Amino acid sequence: MEGEIITFGKVWLSAYASLSYCYVMAKFVPRGLPRLAALIPVVFLFLYLPLNLSSVHLGGTTAFFLAWLANFKLLLLAFAKGPLSADPSISLPRFLALACLPIQNSQNAPPPLPGSKSPRKSHLNYALKGLLLGLLVRAHDYSESMHPRLILFLYSFHIYLCLEIILAVAAALARAVLGLELEPQFDEPYLATSLQDFWGRRWNIMVTRILRPTVYEPVLRAAARVVGRRWAPLPAVMGTFAVSAAMHELIFYYLGRLRPSWEITWFFVLHGACLTVEIALKRALTGRFRLPRAVSGPLTVGFVMITGFWLFFPPLLRFKADVRAFEEYAAVGAFVMNVGSTALNLKTIINATDPVLRSLHFYKYNFTNNSVRRF
Repeated sequence: MEGEIITFGKVWLSAYASLSYCYVMAKFVPRGLPRLAALIPVVFLFLYLPLNLSSVHLGGTTAFFLAWLANFKLLLLAFAKGPLSADPSISLPRFLALACLPIQNSQNAPPPLPGSKSPRKSHLNYALKGLLLGLLVRAHDYSESMHPRLILFLYSFHIYLCLEIILAVAAALARAVLGLELEPQFDEPYLATSLQDFWGRRWNIMVTRILRPTVYEPVLRAAARVVGRRWAPLPAVMGTFAVSAAMHELIFYYLGRLRPSWEITWFFVLHGACLTVEIALKRALTGRFRLPRAVSGPLTVGFVMITGFWLFFPPLLRFKADVRAFEEYAAVGAFVMNVGSTALNLKTIINATDPVLRSLHFYKYNFTNNSVRRF
């Protein structure tokens, strides 16, 4: 694990050096194809860097932040769009943070997604979720006596709670150190009442924000010329889910280094197709018929979880992401215990030698005069 942490530091130093080049280059190279050509080497580098890491947590986070978020933001920068172009006078530290981390400048924050609420939650909300996450980690000790379907059910909540808490901690650090807000990641997805509500406003909102200007809007404009503005969102949705499927396949490859089985692609293609049908039905019915929340909510969450058990989780289990993740938890726990033990031993040594240290501090021998002087 120590070697992985050192490699992790080298990877991110390389990323920051590359982004510093992008910061300077964007001030002199005109937007469009010239700037895109200057950014392409960095895009390929960010696709390569996660291959140097094998940890589920460090490698997965790096792959998501660099290969996906940073690359998409750099592609927007090439055409003077996106968060990196919102403020021409942005400083280098803020540029680096905005480029590769899921944060946004509160002064230039994009408007909230339609129908979404404020992502800021109470401390009690996070405390309860932290308690649930601890119980789920503890429940893993009894996984051998659980039904496989129950284990998958627990994994789905484990992933959600783990991501939400990690990002909440990062949000607090971003506000304290940089004065920046973390982009919202989740908005209680278990309360979704439709696939449009789940994918567009509640689940992985930061990905929705980056896919909207890079994929959805360009496809929407192109489709409007072919099928008209009314039905253009349908191919735009399918195009967005197709790109999301490709990026998830890439992230899963970074995590497992296994040849893609394309189950992840089918998961997102299926959801894109179902969401397209849902949008088409809503436009055709124009509000004349709507299922009650008590019915649409369980149907939506149930559909997401069943298709997740069928197509999303099997690739994760195939390269033992769960086992490796808990091994990393154990390694971190052992490291903390060792640090605590070392600190305790050091404190014991200091306490044992404290009288001698005080004597040396207050008295000094003067060998010239063969006397003792008090200070």
